Amino acid sequence: MSAVLVVNSGSSSIKYQVIHAESGERLADGLVERIGESSQGRIEHRAEKRVERELAIPDHTVGFAEMVAAFAEAGAPIESLDISAVGHRVVHGGSEFIAPTLIDDRVAERILALAELAPLHNPGHHAAIVAARATFPELPHIAVFDTAFHQSMPESAYTYAIAPEVAAKHGVRRYGFHGISHAVVSRRAAEHLGKPVESLKQIVLHLGNGASMCAIDGGESVDTSMGLTPLEGLVMGTRSGDIDPGVIFHLLRRGETVDSIDTLLNKRSGFLGFTGSNDFRDVREAAARGDHDAKLAIDVYVHRARHYLGAYLAVLRGADTIVFTAGLGENAPDLRARVCAGFEWCGIHIDPELNEAPDRGARVISTADSTVTVLVVPTDEETEIARQTIATV
Repeated sequence: MSAVLVVNSGSSSIKYQVIHAESGERLADGLVERIGESSQGRIEHRAEKRVERELAIPDHTVGFAEMVAAFAEAGAPIESLDISAVGHRVVHGGSEFIAPTLIDDRVAERILALAELAPLHNPGHHAAIVAARATFPELPHIAVFDTAFHQSMPESAYTYAIAPEVAAKHGVRRYGFHGISHAVVSRRAAEHLGKPVESLKQIVLHLGNGASMCAIDGGESVDTSMGLTPLEGLVMGTRSGDIDPGVIFHLLRRGETVDSIDTLLNKRSGFLGFTGSNDFRDVREAAARGDHDAKLAIDVYVHRARHYLGAYLAVLRGADTIVFTAGLGENAPDLRARVCAGFEWCGIHIDPELNEAPDRGARVISTADSTVTVLVVPTDEETEIARQTIATV
């Protein structure tokens, strides 16, 4: 039985799953968190037996050692699972990495160099890659890039209207993110409808703490809301999304620093900036109590999503499907209804009963006479990473 260890790491965490290469069955999963923090670290391992403990985890190397120990403590040592490869999710691959890539020293260093474009993500990916390669030196390690799916965008969609020589010198263009999710969700939506993905025009809304939308034509990304970095586009949990670049110059002239503006837009904006919480459940509850800022936060969120929905209907010249996924996309029927409201003129009709149903699998939530099929499809980035890893190996 061959399996893949899928690693999704951050600067202070390692999420992992062991997935059977053929069936997609999850054999184990877990989380190592608070790595390198002054507070006690924590590991939670879930298999046939659950393991939880708190201890000091100073770096990712110790994190992987504790993960291996947790497998043994749970009664299924990691070497008994016949793992044939390690697949690493990497957020930013720039223009260099356009497909899953076997990791060697040079690739690992290039991933770290791209941290300039994804400072919240790539450094943690690199730290985990170094630690994982030391922990499992006999296994091939594959990087699967969130940006790769969007390399099919036409030049007109990924180009910013700045001087070409400046853009080329600094690598400034739209890269797009959540590509792993957009790829698997659009494919599974087509499978659910019994149609080849190549025959469909789809708009996927990945709505979570991080959020993006993607216009997909025949299984290929042709436009997406995130840009050079994951900051552009929709309103998110802590990120502002689209903002006039002139706001940055204005704040600089008023005494703010580059770092303070970076922190403002990436970590102190979105739902958190409006309400003090980036958890939509808190925002919804505050709005229900009549809190003005919470109600405004939801209104702005919905307005931005509708803006992109209309834009992508134009880009695709109509759509066959609209697909909601990720934390809010899968679990917030009120948001789905508000985003789609008013689009009846172009054939989008939500069935309120289907939309509110508590189902958790892939499902259609539009009416039978809706000319655009609206679906909810759970995302599964880990299985997609495993699939791409095996294909590359």
